[in-house]
Amino acid sequence: MHFLDQAKIYVKSGGGGPGAVGFRREKYIEYGGPDGGDGGKGGDIVFRAVPGLNTLIDFRYTQHFKAKRGHHGMGKNRTGAGADDLVIEVPVGTQILSEDKEEVLADLTEEGQEVVLLEGGMGGRGNASYKTSTNRAPRQHQPGIPGQEMWVWLRLKLLADAGLVGLPNAGKSTFINKVSNTKAKVGEYAFTTLVPSLGVVHHRGREFVLADIPGLIEGAAEGAGIGDRFLGHIERCRVLIHLVDISGEDPAGAMRTVQDELAAYGAGLTEKPQLIALNKVDLADAELAAGFAAELKVAGADRVFPISGATGAGIDALLDAVLSYLPERTATEQPRQEGDEEDAASGEWSPI
Repeated sequence: MHFLDQAKIYVKSGGGGPGAVGFRREKYIEYGGPDGGDGGKGGDIVFRAVPGLNTLIDFRYTQHFKAKRGHHGMGKNRTGAGADDLVIEVPVGTQILSEDKEEVLADLTEEGQEVVLLEGGMGGRGNASYKTSTNRAPRQHQPGIPGQEMWVWLRLKLLADAGLVGLPNAGKSTFINKVSNTKAKVGEYAFTTLVPSLGVVHHRGREFVLADIPGLIEGAAEGAGIGDRFLGHIERCRVLIHLVDISGEDPAGAMRTVQDELAAYGAGLTEKPQLIALNKVDLADAELAAGFAAELKVAGADRVFPISGATGAGIDALLDAVLSYLPERTATEQPRQEGDEEDAASGEWSPI
């Protein structure tokens, strides 16, 4: 499946059905009056966040969405049927922006959340509703209110509890493959990760979602490399894991480069808690790792976690720190049912 996190689409709600002009023609009913019914309401444009989607690729092939028009009114005071709403399914975490991208019209952050973006037009009045004591045979009616239309941008921000940042080749893909069920591409060259990926991490009876984004380089805010467009996918993270490659020429400088790009992007990323992980310690001795860790602390790191994404060394301590920033229950963790704690304490398995 191809990854697409931005799409521009055209949406139009349904217009209201026209009212009818009709008169009673039954036999033996003298002076039959008007009986034209009202038109039906047009369909709304509704966006719904659904699980199982993590890309907007479907909107590359379908960009126009139009709800149906309400049915027209009929004689015998019959009101036209309203049109069905047009429900557009999007991934959880999708934002709906105005055409100029200046205004966020809706933010779908919860599974099943629905937003009525455009309401369908009301149906027109039939001539029966115009009857008065002085206007006994009206012929006027309303055509129905037209639907609303607009162009909008869809922007996907993946929902993750923790996010991975770092320079290219810092070992982010190897790390997320080690701690989760992700099969991210790993290679000995820069930018092996071209699109964000998600993985579910299970640690000490807890689970959370970890997001990996393409590496940042100096000048990413100005478009260097892949740029910073994918940083939006970690805006919702509660904590960031910053991987620094110990085999690089200047680990402290690498850390500062990424910090500068996060600051240039803004959106509060530099205010999020960061866990600095000195990666690939399996390629260096303990003395060298301790020296680089001290340099990172001098450069501004509060605490440094020496780890190895290849061997798994030090990862448990890092994940323990991640858990301290998570809520009591993450989005992927199921609510604990009554009696679960008693079953866990007894150690006896039961299907009930």
